[in-house]
Amino acid sequence: MSVAKPVRSVVINQSSEMDVEESIHEVLTRASDTLRQAENGDEGISADTVDTLLARVSESSKREIGNLTDRLQKLHNKLQADQSHLRRDIMEYVGLSHQVRQVTAIVSDSVKKLPAASLSLMVSTSGKSLMPKES
Repeated sequence: MSVAKPVRSVVINQSSEMDVEESIHEVLTRASDTLRQAENGDEGISADTVDTLLARVSESSKREIGNLTDRLQKLHNKLQADQSHLRRDIMEYVGLSHQVRQVTAIVSDSVKKLPAASLSLMVSTSGKSLMPKES
């Protein structure tokens, strides 16, 4: 029988979350700085500048969503594997439990039959008792 391992809770890597937040903050800060420079300059904000900034923010978001999706898929696969493992362990336990009940019933029936068998054995066909005499 295999021993079931304790279920571990999933801990989200907080450092990677902080890295993502920092990178998003960095992209937004650079975008804001670029927008301020464009506003202060003579040319104003160009469509290309805004498009480039939006593309950076969008790409960063897409990359993070992809990473989160990958992590969720790995967790999903792990949960399925753990579920299968637990199912096997439970089925094994049920089988062993059933076998123990059968053995217990056999032993119980055998013990119940012992006094009757020992009494009939103690009285022989010649009528002599094999039991010791009480004084």
